[in-house]
Formats: sequence, structure tokens, C-alpha cells
Amino acid sequence: MEYTYQYFLIIPLLTLPVPMLIGMGLLLFPASTKKLRRIWAFPSIFLLSIVFAFSANLFIQQINSSYIYQYIWSWTINNDFSLEFGYLIDSLTSILLILITTVGILVLIFSDSYMSYDQGYLRFCAYMSFFNTSMLGLVTSSNLIQIYIFWELVGMCSYLLIGFWFTRPIASNACQKAFLTNRVGDFGLLLGILGLYWITGSFEFQDLFEIVKNCISNNENELFFFTLCAFLLFSGPIGKSAQFPLHVWLPDAMEGPTPISALIHAATMVAAGIFLVARLLPLFVVIPSIMNLITLIGIITVLLGATLALAHKDIKRSLAYSTMSQLGYIMLALGMGSYRAALFHLITHAYSKALLFLGSGSIIHSMEAIVGYSPYKSQNMILMGGLTKRVPITKTTFLLGTLSLCGVPPLACFWSKDEIINDSWLYSPIFAIIACSTAGLTAFYMFRVYLLTFGGHLNIHFTNYNGKENSALYSLSVWGKGESKMFKNKICLLALLTINNSQRASFFSKKSSQIYGTVKKIRNHFVINHLATKSKRIFSYPQESENPMLFPMLILGLFTLFIGAIGIPFNQFNQEGGGLDILSKLLSPSLNLLHQNSLHSADFFEFVTKAAFSVSVAFFGIFIAFSLYKPVYSSLQNLKFLNFFAKTGPKRSFWDKTINMIYDWSYNRGYIDTLYARSLTKGIREFVEFTLFFDRRVIDGITNGVGIMSFFVAEGIKYVGGSRISSYLLVYLFYVLIFIFFFLYTKILT
Repeated sequence: MEYTYQYFLIIPLLTLPVPMLIGMGLLLFPASTKKLRRIWAFPSIFLLSIVFAFSANLFIQQINSSYIYQYIWSWTINNDFSLEFGYLIDSLTSILLILITTVGILVLIFSDSYMSYDQGYLRFCAYMSFFNTSMLGLVTSSNLIQIYIFWELVGMCSYLLIGFWFTRPIASNACQKAFLTNRVGDFGLLLGILGLYWITGSFEFQDLFEIVKNCISNNENELFFFTLCAFLLFSGPIGKSAQFPLHVWLPDAMEGPTPISALIHAATMVAAGIFLVARLLPLFVVIPSIMNLITLIGIITVLLGATLALAHKDIKRSLAYSTMSQLGYIMLALGMGSYRAALFHLITHAYSKALLFLGSGSIIHSMEAIVGYSPYKSQNMILMGGLTKRVPITKTTFLLGTLSLCGVPPLACFWSKDEIINDSWLYSPIFAIIACSTAGLTAFYMFRVYLLTFGGHLNIHFTNYNGKENSALYSLSVWGKGESKMFKNKICLLALLTINNSQRASFFSKKSSQIYGTVKKIRNHFVINHLATKSKRIFSYPQESENPMLFPMLILGLFTLFIGAIGIPFNQFNQEGGGLDILSKLLSPSLNLLHQNSLHSADFFEFVTKAAFSVSVAFFGIFIAFSLYKPVYSSLQNLKFLNFFAKTGPKRSFWDKTINMIYDWSYNRGYIDTLYARSLTKGIREFVEFTLFFDRRVIDGITNGVGIMSFFVAEGIKYVGGSRISSYLLVYLFYVLIFIFFFLYTKILT
């Protein structure tokens, strides 16, 4: 076993040749490399599969032996300073390696088909491989300085991938926003690392834990400095894992390709912050104020993310806010000291959220059957709906992910989320109530996404170009109920795509009634152009994605169904089944280090009793979602439901005002982006403008003024003198007399 660990160095480096070879190929043989671009997907998947095989072997060994291995070698030695690199293998490393490799392989398989028509396919493949390499290096790092190096590489890769379609201004702005927001947290992380090194003289984890613990126990005067350093360390995960108040970059990051969204939200970038907090938890535990801060940030993020996901029309942004909320649950668990529950939810959420994002990518990809391929794929759920019969496999897998995230038993997230909620009752009843309420909000907004995408809401009747009335469109759908009339549906789609954002259908606005007239006008315009050009293009309905895209979704669906079994906390199963609680066995060394129980077992009826309340709240949220987003109307004349959410009207009840206030809060992102824009962006811009004015007008003005005055004085003296020595002497005597006068005057005064 130790022989295997000694050659563990190849794990983070095994995927590195792919981006290097792609870069060299594009530099030396660009034509051939681009011509054979689809071949590069195979080495990327193959090498990551080898890493998965090593990781799986390591995972099994960790379950059997719970062995912690660290291998270090000196990188730089100079007097008293020594910089060492290496790798650390423990239960936390093995869990993250399995997550990164499994999700990474499935996302790469999905991406091969999803991005096959994109001109930047090679660039995408290189970025993805380097992203995986950076994350593998991060989770295997043995000290803080090594973590920081890979931490920044992960941030660089995310910047490149979020702005992959950099020609779009919105994507370019999104990657810059993500980069700058994370730099705020990363700068604090760097200061915290340097501060700890200044007082401890080490970057190694075990040394830091022991020194800080001894210093605090022997000298409480140093508690403030260690608290400051710990807070600075925590600022890095706040930015990377999109915790309040540095969460603003996460929804905008959805401008990148959908596979990137799945990778970022499931196993890489946002998981990096959780990993660092879990790695440094023995340090944070000895500082109670930091643990309380982690808990507070977590519960705020839980509630904020859930409320911000209630009204968005973009399917990926809704899932992004869901990720933010679920990461808040994990951070809440870490702050409470529930190390096992936090990592358990990290595992279950990773697979469920990867399934949901790949499902959203499959939905977006299927819409290309209508509008033709475009890299700027529609993500607006209002343009979807009625997809149940068109994409049945995607619908089934998406439903599994939705139910899991809602905490419906016996799917994966039920076991982990309810464990966090149960632990929160012991920590603080207020936090527990917020966590339970957020579980209901999660069920509501997730089924809102599901129903808007696959379900039906309205039937819109309209007249076709031949003057005959056709069957209604289902759920504001662009393709309708029927199996035919494809041409009609294509017309409606083009009409909806040309409507401005302020005019698109929404259940929270009366402007949805404007769709009907817009559809008629644009439909007629399209028909005239189509008949005039006699286009022979065939328009088809949305259809199921290709098999390479469906395969990862089916595998993730199986994970979503059964991955919760690794953490079943029942005493009956642990005794009779020979210890089915694999997670507790795996984490026992870390739990012992944190002075927690190695096994987290409970009686079956005790667990069911505690989980009954949260599950009931989740089902209530599902019921509300079905009540609001499932009604079907015969025409747009029945707008009672729409008017119920309208912001205008002669009489509005308190309930109407409350609903509109919640909608405005969610749709405007809690006004946090506006606050940052006005206080930070605008303030910094005004300060820079003032500094520029002061530099140009005052600093440069004084310098230029002295020069100009010297020039005019010299010119004046030149004409006064007239090249006569007597005139120069007269001026000289005049200045001498003035000097003597002022000298005598000052003497008299003193």
C-alpha cells in the first residue's frame, strides 16, 4: 500500500499532457490539429479514467485502513526558510478525488457531443483538462502555500471557461466579474496564510494545528491575531464557494457553456472552498468566534440563495442560486462542527446538481432542433414547456435530480440534508427553523423550474397563416401539443424569440398578454419572407439528445438514486449489515482529530420522526409549486392568475403586495448587485475621476504654472535689460533693496 502512495504524485499530473499537447499542436501544426480536433476528447477521458482507477483504489484502501499518508520533499532551502511541496492522502482527499474524477469524466463525455459544433472545441478541451489538473493538485496539496498556487490556477481556469464565448459582451463581463470578486477573497486568503506563517513559521497543516492550539491555550492575548488570520483564511472560501456577501459572481457565471456550469457547481470551483474549510476545520474549531461566523454566513447564504431563485426565468441561473443555497447548508454544517454531515451533503449534492445541469444542457441542446445550431443557446424557461413527450429520458433524469434536491426520500440529498437539519436543532432552534423553511423554498423553486420546463400552464389559441384556427399551444410552448403543424410552431418560436425581455411571458406581469399580438405580426412577416424565398429548410420538433449526452445523465441518475446508501445512519443496518455506514468508517480519523464520535448512528424511528417535519415542509413547497404553475387555461382572456401577480391594479391586498415584494426581491437579486454597483463600483469610479482631476489640474497645474511663470518672467527681463550692463545693475540693486527691506522688517517684528 505504501508503495502505491509513493507514486501518488502522478495523480494530479496525469491529465496535464492533454492541454500541453493541444497548445503545442495549435502552435506548430494548427491545420492538422484543428482537422483532428474530435480525437482529443479520447485522451482527455482516458487519462482522467486512469486517475479515477487510482482514486477508486485509494478510496477502498481508506475505507479498510483509514490510513493518513504524507509525502514531502524540499523545494527551496535558504537559511531558516524552507519551502516544501508534497501531497497529503486522507479520507477528505479520497472523497474529493472520487467526486472530481467521476463528475469530470461524465462531463467530458457530455461535452464531446454538446460542444462538437463549436469552433473553439479544442480550446474548450484544453481548458477542461487543465481545470481538472488544477483541482486534483488542490485537493492533494500538503500545505497552505501549495494549496494557494492551485487555488489560483482553478480561478484562472474558471475565468477562461466562464468567458469561453468572449465575443459576447455579457460573457466577457461575467468572467471579469467572477475573477474580480474572487480576487477579494483570495487576497484575504493570502494575507491569512502569510500571517500564520509569520507567527508559526510553517505552512504544514499538522504543525499549524498544533502550534495554534498550544499558543491559544497558553497565551490568550494572541487569540485576536489568530482570529484575524482565521477570518482572512475563511474569506477565500467565501468567494470561491459563493457565500454571502461574495456570491454575486455565481449566477453570471452561467454565461459559460453548460458543461462548465455542471463542473463548476458540482466538483471543482465551488467545492474548493468547502474543501479548504474542511481541511482547516481543526484550526477553526479552537477559535469559537470563527465557528460562529461560519455558521452565520452559512445560514444567511442558505436563505438568501433560496429566495433569489424564486423568480428567475433563466434555467441555469435558477440552478446556480440553488447551488448557492445548498453550499450554504454545507457551510452551516461545518460551522456547527457536523463534519460528517457536511461532507455527506457535498457528495450527494455534487451528483444531483451535476445531473440537473447536464439535464438543463440537454434541454437547451434539444431546442436547436427548432432554431438551428447557435452557440448562444436559449436558456429562458418561458420559451420551454410541454417537453415531456419530446425528451422523456431527459425529463426522467431531471425529475430525479429535482426530487433529490428537494429532500424527498429515499433519494440522495434526503439523507444528508435531513442530517444537517437535525443537527441544527441541537445547535440553534432559530437556525433550524430557517433551514427547514428553506427546504420548503427549495422544493418550491425546483418544481417551478421543472414545471416551467416540462409541464403546462396556458393554452394560447391563434390563427395560422392560412386563416384556419389550430390547436392551442401548450404551456406557452413554442411547439404545442400536437404531433403535426411544425411550421406553425416554428413561426411562434421566432415570434417569441424576438420579444424583448420586458415583453416576454411571465406569471408576474400583465405584459404576457402582449404576446398574442406580437406573434400575429411577426408570424405574418415570417410567412411572407418564407414563401417569397421558398426556403426548403425542414423544421422539426425538439428531440431527445444524442446517446453520448444521455449516457452521463443516466449514470448520474443512478448515483442520485443510490449514493445516499453510503451514509445510512441506522444502528440496525450498521450491526446486521456489517457496517453499511461507509462514510463514518472513512471519516473516523478526521472525526477523532475533531474529537467527535466516529460513528453517527441513530435509531430508525428516531431518524424518521426527526425527518418527518422537514419532508412535510418539502412536500408543502411542491404542492404550492403545482398549485401555481400547473393550471391550464383555454385562452389568454382568462388572466385571473396573471392579474393576481400583476404589479398594477385598482385594488391590491396585503397578500398581493407581499407577493410582488418577494418577486421584486428575487428578480433584482436582493438588490445586492445594485448596492455594490452604487457603493463600490460607482464610488471607486468617482474616486478615480477625482484623483485624475487632482493629478492633472493641481499637481500638473502647479508644475506647469511654475514653468509658465518662469517663462514670462524671463521674457519680461529680456526686454527690460536691452543688453545694457547699467540696466542689469539697476535691476540687481532693486532686488537687493527689496531683500534688505524685508530682512530689516522681519528683524523689527521679532
